[in-house]
Amino acid sequence: MTPRLGLVLPLFSGNVERVMGAAREAESLGYDGVFAFDHFFPPGAAPDRPSLEAFTTLAAVGAVTSRVAVGTLVVRAQLRPPGLLAKMAAGLDDITGGRMILAIGTGDPIDEPEHRAFGIPTLSKAERRVHLAEVVAAVKALFRGDAWEGGDQVPPIAGPLLPPPVRPGGPPVWIGAQADPVVRLAGAVADGWNGWGASPGEFARKATLVAEEAGAAGREVESTWAGIALVGEDEAETERLATARRERGMSTDDIWIGSAARFAEHVHALGDAGATWVIVVAAGPTDRAALIARSAHPA
Repeated sequence: MTPRLGLVLPLFSGNVERVMGAAREAESLGYDGVFAFDHFFPPGAAPDRPSLEAFTTLAAVGAVTSRVAVGTLVVRAQLRPPGLLAKMAAGLDDITGGRMILAIGTGDPIDEPEHRAFGIPTLSKAERRVHLAEVVAAVKALFRGDAWEGGDQVPPIAGPLLPPPVRPGGPPVWIGAQADPVVRLAGAVADGWNGWGASPGEFARKATLVAEEAGAAGREVESTWAGIALVGEDEAETERLATARRERGMSTDDIWIGSAARFAEHVHALGDAGATWVIVVAAGPTDRAALIARSAHPA
């Protein structure tokens, strides 16, 4: 199986025209979807670094594209009340004619400065996992036209969402997760799981956990991959790009690095491991999105 190909848009540029241009280019290059990080400034950076807001940006992207899916990768569940999150996602689904994908996660410790800078409360690790499960359940209930009865973390939400999402049941909801318990949660309650940066072998192991949980609940849940990719035309250029990245003080840990030919093999391996999507942050020169598209989808 050849996975669908997605591109993470450069919201950290703070440049609206650059992001719109990247979305239009992605559609013309044959990408299947474009995705937005959900940060108020780049994680690990100072608060005076720019980042466009995910939902407003995706609404604009939806207006300048006609085919690609538009998605979050991933919404931090604590940033918005679940009723508001459902309303925004349903609105994007309507605006784009049914192209929205809502991927949600708990967030990581590196996100704490954003919460402090903008006065947003935080939950403990254990609370975040309960909260995530309830947010997903509440959002999906509202998408169906039902009320959410309330839980330990998310209070009752009567709704309804009007207009409803253009698709019955609303946009697909993915959970972004690394830890096995949260991966299993995705299989139990969501429509998809997104694994960040996993090797094909580790991805296959976690995709099996998703499938087991989904099967036990009589459901089908897709597994998707995302990560940073530094792709060179050949091995020599790959080494030059990696060396230049290190000389600028940028990490080469936890990113995929290799030639275009090896990236094609990587995509194939992820497909064999069960990935229905491969979503990339295109590191390196400005033409990498095109090179990645040619590598992943030679046709």
